[in-house]
Amino acid sequence: MEEIVRKNILNIAPYIAGKPIDEIKRQWGLKEIIKLASNENPLGPSPKAVEAIKKNLSKANRYPDSNAFYLKKKLSRYLNVKPGNIVLGNGSDELIDIIIKTFVEDDENIITADITFLEYEIISKVNDRRIITVPLRYFKYDLEAIKKKIDKNTKLIFISNPNNPTGTYVTKYEFEDFIRDLPNNVLLVMDEAYDTFIDVDDFPGGLNYVSNKNVIVLKTFSKAYGLAGLRMGYAIANSELTSYMEKVRQPFNVNFLAQVAAAAALDDKKFLLKTRETILRGKDYLYDALAQLGIAYVPSVANFILIDVGRDGVSVFKDMLKYGVIVRDMDQYGLKNFIRVTIGTEKENERFIKVLRKVL
Repeated sequence: MEEIVRKNILNIAPYIAGKPIDEIKRQWGLKEIIKLASNENPLGPSPKAVEAIKKNLSKANRYPDSNAFYLKKKLSRYLNVKPGNIVLGNGSDELIDIIIKTFVEDDENIITADITFLEYEIISKVNDRRIITVPLRYFKYDLEAIKKKIDKNTKLIFISNPNNPTGTYVTKYEFEDFIRDLPNNVLLVMDEAYDTFIDVDDFPGGLNYVSNKNVIVLKTFSKAYGLAGLRMGYAIANSELTSYMEKVRQPFNVNFLAQVAAAAALDDKKFLLKTRETILRGKDYLYDALAQLGIAYVPSVANFILIDVGRDGVSVFKDMLKYGVIVRDMDQYGLKNFIRVTIGTEKENERFIKVLRKVL
């Protein structure tokens, strides 16, 4: 059947998602599973979001507001931007696709890091666009090396900040030095899916640059707000850029329940604070426990930690599954001896360390 498939699709390696809990229960006959693989919120969804979903279930027979008027209005106040600066997406994945379809011509290229969110490369290839990947330096985006790769055909640069899967970040000084003389025809996408967990003072914050630069910032309700299953992401950019993106966006891409849940979650400051405190406290515990075990890790400003297990990460991942602990092997990222673990609740973190000690 290869003759009927677009040629650029044939060699694309699809994204491999973290193992779902029910699949592991079926496969291993286990009753109790903890999932620390997909950087989800260990506390569950925002309670206010859950309540909003319950109140609005009876309206699910209606199409959603294509322009999400009320959610955009609330987001604009929260972010201190205009509603016209916001484009909503069915998760950040769809927004990445919209951005590429909107701005990148057939003969133009895209630049990102070699070890970063896999969807930048996958979606670029699906759209038959050339993507150039630049090696990380000390597990961080090497902005100087990226700048050297910019040529007359470069249209788009993706920077995951903090970076998934390493948890590292580009500092404000590094970012401003990078963007200072960036060509005017080059778009810079700052993916800030994990910015809620930042505990440093020199994080640049992409929103500070969207008004006078060709910068698009991506954010999500999947992580800190616990709404990963509803798929709600959004992009912020100057109104001219967003107007072009709206031409490409499908009219009902964000479902009704996701809209009302996200709007309610924005009011749940108590939940957001509890989530942040849980992650930062859990990170300190895991750092100490890993140090006691003599296991190396990459210091993280996100809600996950990249860990060097000193042997094949896939085998460690599989061994941990037998004990009902789901982590993420890093084989698809080319990090053979690493796993990535999402920071969980106190109980989940303790169980992870106990099982890791056992399998190693």
